[in-house]
Amino acid sequence: MGETMTTGVDSERPGAGRPGGPEAFPEDGEASRDAFEVFRDDWGIPHLLAADALALARAQGYVTALDRAWQLETERHRLLGTSASCLGAEAVDWDRFVRRARLADTARRCFGRLAPETAAWVGAYVDGVNDGLAEGASRAPEFAAVGRAPGRWEPWTPLGVWLSTHILFAGFPTKLWREEVAHRLGEGRTSLFATDGPGTAGSNGWLLSGERTASGAPLLAGDPHRFIEAPGVYQQIRLACPEFDVVGLAVPGIPGIAHFGHTGGVAWAITNAMADYQDLYRERLRRTPDGGVEALGPDGWYRAHAHTETIEVAGADPETVEVIETGRGPVIIGGDPGAGEAISLRHPPRVTGELGFDVLPALLRARTVADLDTALDRWVEPVNVVLAADTAGGALHRVAGHVPVRPDVNRLRVVPAEDPAYAWREGEAAPLPRTEAVGPGGIAVMANERGLAAPLGVEFAPPHRARRIRELLGARTDWSPAAMAAVHTDTRLASSRPLLSLLAWAPGLGPAAIRLRDRLLRWDRHMDADSTDATLYARLRTDVVHRLAGHPALKGVTGAEDPWRSAAYPALFRPWLAAVPRIGYALESVLTVGLLPYEDRLALVAASAEAVAAAAEETPPGPWGELHRLSPWQALPDRPSDGSDAEAIRPGVAGDHDCVLSTSGVPGVTDLFARGPAARYVWDLARREDSRWVVPFGASGVPGSAHHRDQTPLWARGALVPVVTDWDLLHPTTRHPEENPAMTAAEAATAGPAAPALRAAVHEQKVEGFGTVRLVPVEPSADVDLVHGWVTEERARFWGMGDHTREQVREIYEFVASLPTHHAYLALRDGVPAALFQTYEPDADPVGECYDVRPGDFGVHLLIAPAEGAGAVKGYTDALLTAFIGFVFRDPARLRVVVEPDARNGKALARMVRVGFELGPEIVKPEKTARLAFLTREAALRLA
Repeated sequence: MGETMTTGVDSERPGAGRPGGPEAFPEDGEASRDAFEVFRDDWGIPHLLAADALALARAQGYVTALDRAWQLETERHRLLGTSASCLGAEAVDWDRFVRRARLADTARRCFGRLAPETAAWVGAYVDGVNDGLAEGASRAPEFAAVGRAPGRWEPWTPLGVWLSTHILFAGFPTKLWREEVAHRLGEGRTSLFATDGPGTAGSNGWLLSGERTASGAPLLAGDPHRFIEAPGVYQQIRLACPEFDVVGLAVPGIPGIAHFGHTGGVAWAITNAMADYQDLYRERLRRTPDGGVEALGPDGWYRAHAHTETIEVAGADPETVEVIETGRGPVIIGGDPGAGEAISLRHPPRVTGELGFDVLPALLRARTVADLDTALDRWVEPVNVVLAADTAGGALHRVAGHVPVRPDVNRLRVVPAEDPAYAWREGEAAPLPRTEAVGPGGIAVMANERGLAAPLGVEFAPPHRARRIRELLGARTDWSPAAMAAVHTDTRLASSRPLLSLLAWAPGLGPAAIRLRDRLLRWDRHMDADSTDATLYARLRTDVVHRLAGHPALKGVTGAEDPWRSAAYPALFRPWLAAVPRIGYALESVLTVGLLPYEDRLALVAASAEAVAAAAEETPPGPWGELHRLSPWQALPDRPSDGSDAEAIRPGVAGDHDCVLSTSGVPGVTDLFARGPAARYVWDLARREDSRWVVPFGASGVPGSAHHRDQTPLWARGALVPVVTDWDLLHPTTRHPEENPAMTAAEAATAGPAAPALRAAVHEQKVEGFGTVRLVPVEPSADVDLVHGWVTEERARFWGMGDHTREQVREIYEFVASLPTHHAYLALRDGVPAALFQTYEPDADPVGECYDVRPGDFGVHLLIAPAEGAGAVKGYTDALLTAFIGFVFRDPARLRVVVEPDARNGKALARMVRVGFELGPEIVKPEKTARLAFLTREAALRLA
């Protein structure tokens, strides 16, 4: 196997100067290995490698528990309706709602309908979560703050997390608002405040065909707009196994990558379709003599489901909630029979028992847009618009999800439960629009506007973001991932036009107001962080909103003298029912549709200009970014231990609600914002390694961690983090990243030779019953004594270096270290040198001239340490082999291991056959006759 070498290595062809392979194997038994490995890039982002999809799902759950234990605990409580037990009375309203909505029961029902292979996959993720929670919780100070240990996840818990995350996504409480508007202002005014307003989620997304990119391949980019939580609602992650290698933004608590991913062959992204697929029914209930509940349906009175649950409240007495479900769905408002209105919620997962989770593993395996399209046909919740492109030039723009077929009025208002005219057409779903065309000019955009999904919804976002994105993208044909930041961070506020137009014609302005008017009319209408004009505009807008709220034409929905029926609605729905934010978000339409006479609008804006101008004369406006700061939701306040200041935790940011940079405060209420880009991404279909991403905080949810908020400054200024795909650039660790810091390049350059146990590892793997195996690069000068002692023993005679001097051995390994195609490593078992492991690319080595090299072939050589170390543990060699094979196959491009032991080394050949290698032909080399042997990735999987 090894070849005898002279010191005249300079005369050898590249690859000729390296020792041989697996020769000295002591006889021993079998060993097993861990199923996955965890690597981190410089931002602490986890890159996971596993033997198969199930092991990978377990790895994803495990690393999420390490990084986001408190977040996972928060999500578990959210879905169970037990948040108040930790957070106190402020969480009772949510707990009451999710219990009434029966989200946990729906999750169990949907889990029971999963395909068996999907159920096993989700279960593996949950096993990983449970494996890692104790360790993750030990690092998270929040658990100590509330005096709790993490609870155990059930197999259906991820489905419940998905439901609780998206139950308000379609904004069904808007139907309650329309009821109030119709009652107070008249039936013709229900659309006056139409907007993607409080409580809903939007996003930007765009796809460029190759004709508009510098590489000639598609680019897919965008950002999801959600209420921003700390830790972030998206988790940057890489998932790799023999079946797939995917980077993307996962939802903590959910296996796979649902919304934004890049498999190498195909990339996809979503925005909220703004579809309407949840209905509210006005129920009539009555109490039976035995304490039960009856509901009135199309066929008369019938027994409804009813039971009582107790909500534990930290620091207060427990509260009870009666859970009632009629034939339409769970009662979420009212419900005390005979004591007023009751309203039930009907939505697809509760009706069909389907959530769409069978799609998630299929997305990971997708290679083309056709694969993706087929998978998305089974998607249910929420309803999304999807953009996708593949490396073969395919494109997809479609709606995915379940929209029930029912009367149009169901989309608008609360409808009577007992009338069969408002029933769903059982088993039917609305057809979903789709196209395989990118769009005019090679541009496709999705920004929640009334576009592809128009037949499925009622209220959509104004068209400003979509139009601005198209305008920006159409300005050039050499787009690259780096250039996309200019689109992500655009701050043009087109929705300012109606207010500024009225200001231009406002009558009777005094000198200060005229100066204000002239200044704002010269303003470039960009809500930049350093702009004082943007601050002035925001002040003017706020004043106008409050004056509108006080105008007699709107007193019906804002006046306190006539209490709303909405006072009886749960506090959870108040963001949808508050009039001032509604006016603020819909300011464009309120100022243009004629609700107020034109003269009244002019007079109102003039009065606001006078007030704002007077205040500005007294207190000049500061930069917009000083007022417009991030205010994320947190289950418990941060207690930073890293010296973070307020700017780092809650940065000031540019943008506004209708900008592409949609950092959305509440006009008329606050300039702080809690809704905005929860992540940004650029997927490059030419070179995935040129893709980029960023999240508002960091990869770790642990306060004080180096990666807790390290991406915040980048996110605030619109910068993006490179997506790392080269495994050699990652830091291997089976522990939390802060416990295994990687040596920086500068440190390595000045550190000098280090003991093997102190070197940064290229691979680390815990092998059950054996210990932790680490592979570290051979340092020829530092390791010459150790390696020379091994290779010159009689037991290593087939290695071919028995007569070499120390100097010759050092020169050989210096030459190997100089080759980009050949590498030598020491294998350490729990820090103790255990083997010499070498790798090479066969097409750059003499062995490549002796057989037909296939794409994906990867050569290895192995020399086990002296027998006195190996004999102490049964299965010693096999345990090392499993770690070495895990190292090789962590790179999905490697398909087959090649070895070439000396044909006389019967022990080595027998070992190879026993562990799954297939013997190949003998080959004749100058220094020996060797026998080829091959181990395919598929055979290695069977061994795992």
